[in-house]
Amino acid sequence: MAEKLKIIPLGGLNEIGKNMTAYEYGGEIIVVDCGMAFPGDDMYGIDCIIPDVSYLIKNRARIRGLFITHGHEDHVGAIPYVLKQVNMPIYCTRFTAGLIKLKLQEHRLLDSTKLVTVEAGQTVKAGKFQVEFIHVNHSIADSVAFAIHTRMGTVVHTGDFKIDSTPIDGEVIDLARFGALGKEGVLALLADSTNVERPGYTMSERTVGKTFIRQFTGCKKRIIVTTFASNVHRIQQVIDAAAACGRKVAVTGRSMENIMKVSTELGYMKLPKGTVMDINRIKGLPPQQQVIITTGSQGEEMSALYRMAFSTHKQIDIGPQDKVIISASAIPGNEVTVGRVINELFRKGADVVYDKADMLHVSGHACQEELKIIHALTKPRFFIPLHGEQRMLQIHKRVAESMGMDPNSICVAENGSVIELTTKHMKCETSVPAGEVFVDGSGVGDVGAVVLNDRKLLAEDGMVVIVLPMSSHDHRLLCQPEIVTRGFVYVKESEELLQELRDISENAVDGMSARRRKDQGEVCKTVRAAVSSYLFKHTKRSPMVIPMVTML
Repeated sequence: MAEKLKIIPLGGLNEIGKNMTAYEYGGEIIVVDCGMAFPGDDMYGIDCIIPDVSYLIKNRARIRGLFITHGHEDHVGAIPYVLKQVNMPIYCTRFTAGLIKLKLQEHRLLDSTKLVTVEAGQTVKAGKFQVEFIHVNHSIADSVAFAIHTRMGTVVHTGDFKIDSTPIDGEVIDLARFGALGKEGVLALLADSTNVERPGYTMSERTVGKTFIRQFTGCKKRIIVTTFASNVHRIQQVIDAAAACGRKVAVTGRSMENIMKVSTELGYMKLPKGTVMDINRIKGLPPQQQVIITTGSQGEEMSALYRMAFSTHKQIDIGPQDKVIISASAIPGNEVTVGRVINELFRKGADVVYDKADMLHVSGHACQEELKIIHALTKPRFFIPLHGEQRMLQIHKRVAESMGMDPNSICVAENGSVIELTTKHMKCETSVPAGEVFVDGSGVGDVGAVVLNDRKLLAEDGMVVIVLPMSSHDHRLLCQPEIVTRGFVYVKESEELLQELRDISENAVDGMSARRRKDQGEVCKTVRAAVSSYLFKHTKRSPMVIPMVTML
């Protein structure tokens, strides 16, 4: 019986976000990444979505560790929720550990979690796996790829990456190590597909720094910059540009303040002496000496920039004396909220710079040519595209084929697919549960498709409650039913319709036999059917109809 290595993506395929992959070999399991995704517009009240980890819960005794590539929410956001169900040691780099600590503290899990920091270049032994950390460039500091070594062969898992030959921290992606692994032989490559639709190369992070200098020079206004809080190198460049142009910097927004604290404590951000000051103190300076770095690049309602735009920020009022620089691109799905904030800033008379043409943002993900370089260096026997919607995974498959790879050696999988590898063959015939688990407030998984469907119905057509006062003696109606509506019609103007509903409900109950009236469930069912069909016929709407029997 040939040895097998199983690769099970539990999230991140056919979607952007909630990245999570399990590797199984010799009866032991390691997990790579544990991310969340943001809810769609039709998911009323949902805070975030995490992967279904029922397979891991069932096999918790065999898990040897959780390995994290970097600290973005789509790779670490689900950690606190998953750890409550499956406790496992976490291995990651120092900066990633700093960010995970903040999450664990918030959920009171810090004491019960084993968090191990690993430097790029080191290898961790986890059961029958040896996981080697390889430095890569991305839009957050301290990102790594993994070379997962087993007796059967080596799998390279890139995580999110790009090839930046002039990174801000001077640490170039370790291409030499990818090449050496390729020479030793790579069984499978699992690579990031986020930017595979774009030909060419991703621009270096350093190009954005030049834009900041250009935007700051000779500007007489106060400058407000928003970007992703996690992009430490981008924030560093804003601070450096401010110092070079004789400006002071203040920071606002909780996630931005947290990241600044973690990154300066761990030495990932170097603050020029006397440049950063408290937001309440900076207001005393003339506008041309101020730079404010804020959260809100995605137009999030609670963020500092949103509050500034809509005049609810305690310290900052925006007006014609301001220049606002949005140094980020809208994540797919956020275009409307970002647009709303930009419109409001314009209304306040601010000068808003958000155009892609002016190199205000570069991606953290590899374009086609960089992906080809990784393929060429690692020369994998098998290839599994990761992180992307269906079109991205399929285009990545074509990119691999264009480099001479056999289509049968490439697997475009689904979440939950069990991909079985031997040294010669790859097959994908079975699957494990891998859906979406909704987090709403402190409830995890208690809101399912049925509840969401109800919320959708309530949001679209409202509800009608029919209170049926019945005699406990002979189960007849004691008086006309009472009707309560929410989000359906304006009661004062619809008295006629409501009277109709009272009559219909009364007739429905009166038309039932005495025996059937004794069963409250039957009464509710009959009234619901009568009222629903009447409403649809006369209003073309289907509100949620809730009959309630009160026995008197």
